[in-house]
Amino acid sequence: MAFVRTALLLAALTGLFLVVGDLVAGQQGMVVAFVLALGMNLFAYWNSDKMVLRMYGARPVDEASAPQLHALVGDLAKRAGLPMPRIYMIESDQPNAFATGRNPEHAAVAVNTGLLKLLSPEEVAGVLAHELSHVRNRDTLTMTMTAVIAGAIGMLANFAFFFGGVRDDRRDGGLGPIAGLIVMLFAPLAATLVQLAISRTREFEADRSGAEVSGHPLWLASALGKLEQGARAIDNPTAEGHPATAHMFIVNPLHMGALGRLFATHPPIAERIRRLQAMAAAQGESAPAPRGPWG
Repeated sequence: MAFVRTALLLAALTGLFLVVGDLVAGQQGMVVAFVLALGMNLFAYWNSDKMVLRMYGARPVDEASAPQLHALVGDLAKRAGLPMPRIYMIESDQPNAFATGRNPEHAAVAVNTGLLKLLSPEEVAGVLAHELSHVRNRDTLTMTMTAVIAGAIGMLANFAFFFGGVRDDRRDGGLGPIAGLIVMLFAPLAATLVQLAISRTREFEADRSGAEVSGHPLWLASALGKLEQGARAIDNPTAEGHPATAHMFIVNPLHMGALGRLFATHPPIAERIRRLQAMAAAQGESAPAPRGPWG
């Protein structure tokens, strides 16, 4: 179902690009915008893992330096049918984690030190299973495709604004100036909202498939409640300075007001927990016994 929803949203985004492109800049303008957006996002697709890990000061860990974490990731990767990813640690008090890499063969999992201080081993397993599900589901590719199309729509709006690219209806059947201004203002907004909807859909799917990988939906449900509280209480200055990376984390690392939640990259934590609890009830899982933190 999540795959179908994602496909429909991508189709809607593509349709929006075709309509806006034809109305604003014609076929030639569409091609230019798409090629520019494709080039920028393909560069990001091939290099974003190295860039984001460097941005957050992530340090690699191995079996010798983090034997427990290495063994857990290896076991979960085997359960998910994935090759062993690279493992990184980020010195940050905010409890969070993310996965990156253009495909399963070039994947990396990064864990904030604050997450290991807060969560039990079972909860850490739930989080890591979620991140490995992003890798298995190739969500990096999906979000790159989404970014290409949304970026192209934004470029078309910029073309129209700076170069007068809105076609005149008296000359060639295009938009008039007022209608063109509306398209320039609202087309990028619509593209952003669809892009965010795709991101939220992928989070729900990673929760579901991650719970299947770990075998315990309540491990992740318990972790999400703690992570949301921790992320709200503790700042993540690097994420605040680079908000475009927020969608990568398991919970939103940014502090936002009510208006900002409209543009949130993650679905509400309460809804994610509710779905995981329903999944656990369906398979007869009981609440896990309280355990101390990882460390």
